[in-house]
Amino acid sequence: MTQPAVGRVFQKVLVPFVHGCDGAASLRTAGAIAKGRSVLVVGIVPVAAGDSLSTGALPARILRKTLRERAGKLGFRTVEKIHVSENPWLELIQIVQDEKPSLLILDTCHIDAFGTTLAEALRKPPCNVAIACGQVPGNIRKIMVSIRGGSNAELAMRVGLSISRHNNARMDTVHVLPKTRAGSLDIPFRGIERVLKNLPEVKARQVRTDDPAKAILSAAKGHELLIMGGSTRSVDKSAGLGPVAELVLRKRSKGTLIVKIHHPATDDVESTLTGKTAISVLVDKWFAENTYHADEFDDLNSLLALKQKQGVTVGVALPSLNEEATVGKVIKTIKSELMDRIPLVDEIVLMDSNSTDRTREIAAELGVPVHIHQQTLADYGIRAGKGEALWKSLHVTSSDIILWMDTDIVNIHPRFVYGLLGPLLLRPDVLFVKGYYQRPLKVNGRMQASGGGRVTELTARPLLNLFYPELSGVIQPLSGEYGGRRSALEKLPFSSGYGVEIGLLIDIFEKFGLRALGQVDLRERIHHNQPLESLSKMSFAIIQTVVRRLERRYKRNILEDVNKSMKLIRYERGSLSLDVQEIAEQERPPMVELPEYRQKFRIKPGRKYRSKA
Repeated sequence: MTQPAVGRVFQKVLVPFVHGCDGAASLRTAGAIAKGRSVLVVGIVPVAAGDSLSTGALPARILRKTLRERAGKLGFRTVEKIHVSENPWLELIQIVQDEKPSLLILDTCHIDAFGTTLAEALRKPPCNVAIACGQVPGNIRKIMVSIRGGSNAELAMRVGLSISRHNNARMDTVHVLPKTRAGSLDIPFRGIERVLKNLPEVKARQVRTDDPAKAILSAAKGHELLIMGGSTRSVDKSAGLGPVAELVLRKRSKGTLIVKIHHPATDDVESTLTGKTAISVLVDKWFAENTYHADEFDDLNSLLALKQKQGVTVGVALPSLNEEATVGKVIKTIKSELMDRIPLVDEIVLMDSNSTDRTREIAAELGVPVHIHQQTLADYGIRAGKGEALWKSLHVTSSDIILWMDTDIVNIHPRFVYGLLGPLLLRPDVLFVKGYYQRPLKVNGRMQASGGGRVTELTARPLLNLFYPELSGVIQPLSGEYGGRRSALEKLPFSSGYGVEIGLLIDIFEKFGLRALGQVDLRERIHHNQPLESLSKMSFAIIQTVVRRLERRYKRNILEDVNKSMKLIRYERGSLSLDVQEIAEQERPPMVELPEYRQKFRIKPGRKYRSKA
């Protein structure tokens, strides 16, 4: 089976290869940070001031051959044009402006050849830069990242995480605080601290000392590579490196990377930006590692082997309301391809919301168990809403993995099921998977490509970016195709209405961490579009769901009952009026708290849910 591709944190890594320099350290560093054609190697031939540039013709020819051999062996891209210049540093700056790399890699050999100093190169770098010092090994197994906080620390984290992922290396961090300063952590560190809490695989240390260089050297002992940021203060020309980094480099012979962002920042700017940008380190890592494509899992026999090896069962629950036009094709596709031909799915159930058309009859004729959610667990009260149907589907199914699919999909395909199932079978640490897709919309009689939908882009994603930025990499948080492990889903509360999708997403993150989430590209989904008024109601319910979770986080009430009615504007025969509708997004408790559920799955008695409303 095709393994998921590893995303690229650095889209383009630039390595200058200078005639007369060995360049091995920078090439090894580039290979550790990025792979293959993400790395671009450019040749530069320095010519002494006063000499004719034509004297660089022979060195350029030699360098071209060297580049083809050394960079080609690593799978790196090269530029046939060799740059010949009396001022190689200015030449490099121009190359950076033309190529716009996300990271520039230099080593100490380059610094000398460019006629500059390490401190000057770091003081005002032309782009994000990593300078390799000491003996950078080809085989990196342990990395230490020294973090104070701020934008350079964020870059150090990105570089460390990228090396860790590409080399299967362990990454540790150390945060050094002055012993004489009492109280809380550095303000610039707070954003990084939030990231580290979501990276349990990273061992984070804090050290209070008045000798930071000694503490960093001690922490990095036994690590093949140390990564640390340069100084953020730019007023002093010698401050690009910083006194701590200077001491560390003087005493450490093993590999060290000094990194620096391309725009110098004062401490004030650094403190302001840290909280806004540090979280992107975590989001980028998650996005690269936990984003899949359905085509990666189209070898169904391999998926079946994984399922059988793990001994798990898979169920598909189909919420429905008046979907007679599409429900039959949805059921037939899943049954014929994923039950009869390849037994990936063990059960299908239809969880109907009291349809008035032939939806239930069609499902029953196709041999699918049909449940009406208003009649299921009726002792707990009857509520309308899709979330209510999803919550009760946990009770009527028995599989270890539950996948939910809307029944209004026009272009149904088995990938909607196996695409969601793939990451759950491939990764034991993934507990919940969301689908995303292109959603063509018919506008003025013509089909137009669309991304996440109007409510997604205008309500859900802005709310997540504002209050849950760790979830900002989720492409379509409101998609109706998703699923997860029963062991996780049964522990979550369910919003009864439109807020169910965003509520589950937030709760999975808060209870199990970002790494428990995955997302899968299901390619294209064609379905029926809803009118604007319905989308307005949906947005209102989603906002209530997010606010409810913020109330739990901050332990204070924000919404009163009066806030849960919505005034809809009616346009009729040239007049305007207001129609007040109650859209109170209610919530069900975790299913595992219900005694009926605990009895069915033979779970030991615990706290019971007694509310009937």
